[in-house]
This record gives sequence, C-alpha cells and structure tokens, in this order.
Amino acid sequence: MTRLPPVPYEEWDAEVLRPLTGGRTVAPSNALGLLLNHPRLAKAFLTFSTQLLYRSTLPARTRELTILRVAWRHRCRYEWTHHVLMAREAGVTEREVEEVRRGADTLLNRAVDELETTSALSDELYQELAKDLDERQLMDFVFTVGAYGMQAMAYNTFGVQPDPGMDDGGMDDQGPEA
Repeated sequence: MTRLPPVPYEEWDAEVLRPLTGGRTVAPSNALGLLLNHPRLAKAFLTFSTQLLYRSTLPARTRELTILRVAWRHRCRYEWTHHVLMAREAGVTEREVEEVRRGADTLLNRAVDELETTSALSDELYQELAKDLDERQLMDFVFTVGAYGMQAMAYNTFGVQPDPGMDDGGMDDQGPEA
C-alpha cells in the first residue's frame, strides 16, 4: 500500500537532481519520486547515498551483497529488486544471491546481521573483515549497512513499490530467514 505517492516524473525538480546527476537524464523511479516530496531532504540524502553507491571504496560485489542482505532482512522489495540487478551486473552469482536469502554463514551476512542486531561489530568479526577491507572500506561497509537500513525503513513505511517492469528477484512474503 502506497502511503505517500511519488511525485510524478513530469513534475520532478531538475534543480534538485542536476548536481547529483551531472546533467544526465534520470529515469523515472518511485524512490526518487518519494524523496522529491521533500526537496531539501532529497538533496541531502541523495548526496550521501550517491557517495555510498558510486564513490564507495568497497568492491562492487561486496557493496551489492551487503545491500542485498540489508534489503532481505528488512523485506524491502524496492531495494531488493533494484540491487539484485546491480549485483548481477557486478558479477554476483545466483548461488550468492541465494546465500543472502538463506542467511548462509558468510562473512558479509554475519557482519550485516550483527550490525543490524547489535548496532556494532564484535572484535572477532571486525578483525575478520579487516583482513580483506582497509579502514576506509570498513567505514563504507558500516555506513552502507546503516544507510540502506534507513532507506528500507523509509521505503517500507511509505509504501514505495518496485518500479514498473521490475521483477521481485525472488523475494516472497516469508520471513528473512525463510
């Protein structure tokens, strides 16, 4: 159920989007349409999320697996549908997507789950991540989990639906560890 309808594409404020798109045309998006209900918030949030999505120090595969786990845990259809496609483009396999769904015992799944459960990483898990990630990557990882959790909360609360023509990527109505 959509609680706050997205601003129709033909009414989008180009001034809000221009600094974030480099003048590129942006395709219709229910998430952007939602944010444009509050242009100042949209500008601030999109600046931050653009940093995490396009300028992150995390390898693309790591970033996408992280976002998928957050989306799955929050049962956020919008995030899941978009990031399954992005994950595939980044080389994530169907087996890895299934591991995210199942909550398989992978380092990234454990780290996302722990951050979301305790709002911190144990020393053990932090050290395990630090074997593969440098300090900036660790920061990007933690901020990605937090920011995408916040997005999922907003999208779920306001009823943001996947964009037309998007496959749900295997998300169903069962719990995150189904």
